[in-house]
Amino acid sequence: MPTAHLNGIDIYYEESGEGPNLLFVNGSGSTLEQARLLLPVYAGAGLHVAAHDQRGLGKTSIPPGPYTMAEYAADAIALCDHLGWDTFRVVGTSFGGMVAQEIAVTVPDRIERLALLCTSSGGEGAPSYPLHELRDLPPEEARALGMKLLDTRFDEAWLAEHPDDLGIVQLVANRVPAEPGSEQERGEIEQMHARKGHDVWDRLPRITCPTLVASGRYDGIAPASNGEAIASRIPGAELRVYEGGHAFFIQDPQAFPDITAFLAA
Repeated sequence: MPTAHLNGIDIYYEESGEGPNLLFVNGSGSTLEQARLLLPVYAGAGLHVAAHDQRGLGKTSIPPGPYTMAEYAADAIALCDHLGWDTFRVVGTSFGGMVAQEIAVTVPDRIERLALLCTSSGGEGAPSYPLHELRDLPPEEARALGMKLLDTRFDEAWLAEHPDDLGIVQLVANRVPAEPGSEQERGEIEQMHARKGHDVWDRLPRITCPTLVASGRYDGIAPASNGEAIASRIPGAELRVYEGGHAFFIQDPQAFPDITAFLAA
């Protein structure tokens, strides 16, 4: 698979599908390998999808830090330049939604359509939960809190009665952590620190393209009120709230059809 030398680092990316160009931007700590199940959903909806491992993650370089949100956006824009995309559509999930906002306020004239999923603007629109704090908690405490952040309804009784939701929790729990002290761990930590500085609130009105803001009703990381705040700042933005938490697009069967229809329109 291809790697491009952009912004002084080697960025690993993949392409799939045919149709309008769509940039997919992944969430915190997630690599393309971990997002493998999501990409075919967009490619199968009649979209030409490009996705990359963001700096510090996966098969992309892990340069010296600190990293900034502007750098994550610049990497993504440079990839689109490399692909020859003058204009394109963007979907960003969680941290990827933060990067997608940075992209859209930086080059608003190049964005055809924008979908922001389970994300936050920072500033007066409120931040997402400070996930870096979970690293400082005892493992069992971090697990319990992480489960509630994923979906505020989640407890042992709920999961016992909802096997699909239990599967989501197990999928997250089974992710292999980076080896302590490794470069991979440093890359993940650098991303978390960049996330703390995210604030596009004052710049959101620059976005002029059709925009869909989608939130989970029970999201403890990026509450639905954060999505509402984003939509209030982007002219003409549409807000949709789904039955689920931070993974609402998996939990609510209507979410992906709505999102892909919007992006492919």
